[in-house]
Amino acid sequence: MDNENYEETRLKRDDEWAAFLKEGLTCSLLFFNGKVLSVEPPSFIDLEVVECPPGVKGNTASGGGQKPATLETGAVVQVPLFIEAGSKIKIDTRTGTYLSKA
Repeated sequence: MDNENYEETRLKRDDEWAAFLKEGLTCSLLFFNGKVLSVEPPSFIDLEVVECPPGVKGNTASGGGQKPATLETGAVVQVPLFIEAGSKIKIDTRTGTYLSKA
């Protein structure tokens, strides 16, 4: 929805930009002749991990291991072993990679 005139634009969620979208997020849209050419979400976003294998005591960020984690938007990213379900993490939406705990 346009925040200035409240006009709504509907898009398919089949592109990779849609993997990190959640309700209330502000994105930039590029239009040409009334059609959306591209969608640019914020470069970084904080999301909650809803599912991931359990962490093991002693795992650290420098430990080198990673595991898959499912985020609240349904996207799956690789995270360090110490991240657990319920954790808030910062994601780089341009590359789809874990940056840090939020």
